[in-house]
Amino acid sequence: MDKVEAVRQARALLRGARGGTLATQQEGQPFAALVTPAMAGDLSVLLWLSRLSEHTRQLSREPRCALLVQGAAPEANPQTAPRLSLTGLAEIVEGEDAAALKARWLALHPYAALYAGFGDFALWRIRPQAALLVGGFAAATRLRAAELLPDPAAVAAIAAAEPGICAHMNEDHSDAMAQIATRLLRREAAAWRMVAVDVDGCDMAAGDAVCRLDFPAPVADADGVRKALVAAARQARAAG
Repeated sequence: MDKVEAVRQARALLRGARGGTLATQQEGQPFAALVTPAMAGDLSVLLWLSRLSEHTRQLSREPRCALLVQGAAPEANPQTAPRLSLTGLAEIVEGEDAAALKARWLALHPYAALYAGFGDFALWRIRPQAALLVGGFAAATRLRAAELLPDPAAVAAIAAAEPGICAHMNEDHSDAMAQIATRLLRREAAAWRMVAVDVDGCDMAAGDAVCRLDFPAPVADADGVRKALVAAARQARAAG
């Protein structure tokens, strides 16, 4: 597998992950916990964590950590499943970005609105340092952060355009969203709405259900998003 394909697979696994295993340190002893990640536009990992959790207290003492996410195994052997181990440094999200990043995490985990306002919770971010992609049985590729992370200029351009893109698709092209969700992504018919977009794809939600459309290749600006969505909508109509 070449690096371009490895990066594409790695980002798709990360951006599509709604659950994962977080590895922290407990007085030098490894400790693993189930977490529910969401990816920021720059591919940093967002976690909504309770201060009462063991892993949260451990991150407060030692920010070095790892996150494992995986896709579905195409065969009976679980080792045929694609998976990614990401290492990085964790920090509490504060400042002007906190509200927007929390909203992004909630958009991808809408069921969490029930406890999103609890006072013992806080938003954490893991800044990636490196990753190991296993694309299946005996197919591993190591990725440095510089190889894995998207172009900062593209991230900024799409972040600035994201509110307008989501509003336009939901208000003017809700039928296209529904067709993409049901015909391309094989989800049940529902009132699907775009809730997030990034250089690698977009996310849709209907109630507590979420799904993701991965673009064929990373895009650099709003026009790139538009072209990718037009192509997806045409593909969805043809699939009907």
